[in-house]
Amino acid sequence: MMPDTLPPKADVPDDVQDAIRTLIRWTGDDPDREGLLDTPKRVARAWKEYCSGLEHDPALHLSRVFHEVGGYDEIVLLKDIPFQSHCEHHMAPITGKAAIAYLPDQKVVGISKLARVLHGYARRLQIQERLTAEVAACIWDNLEPQGVAVVIEAEHGCMTGRGVRTPGVGMITSRLHGCFLEDHRSRKEVMALMGYG
Repeated sequence: MMPDTLPPKADVPDDVQDAIRTLIRWTGDDPDREGLLDTPKRVARAWKEYCSGLEHDPALHLSRVFHEVGGYDEIVLLKDIPFQSHCEHHMAPITGKAAIAYLPDQKVVGISKLARVLHGYARRLQIQERLTAEVAACIWDNLEPQGVAVVIEAEHGCMTGRGVRTPGVGMITSRLHGCFLEDHRSRKEVMALMGYG
């Protein structure tokens, strides 16, 4: 059964709304015209959501692990995980997909938790290089696996919608730890499974 009312929307402080009105005015539009009257509140609430990853530690998603793995000692891989972030330089969208792999050592985690770690770091102002490194470090530090590999492929709105205006260009970043960094065969195997081999 559907609720009779929607949950209340978060209050937006006046100074935040004023800042957005100033930006609208600066672009040459009129923040008092009908279509823009509620825009400051909508934009503020949207940005609160875009940056919601700052409200918690993504490592919390890795706190529940399983030790009964039935002798499984091969790669665990979650790939083509869609995500959206915003670049800290222009606050433009970063849209892409990630592949996250680890080689367990005594414990595994529910696979949805890997996506939650990605989203926890993506939902904040970011650069792709740091996002890739943070996801890999979080898994490495908290699961203590034999190896971690993270590859992120994304398109950046700061390049496609402004400046050089070159759509369709993808940026790829990777971060490897443990056996995936140190052992050529392990690295080749995980990259091939991710589709980059």
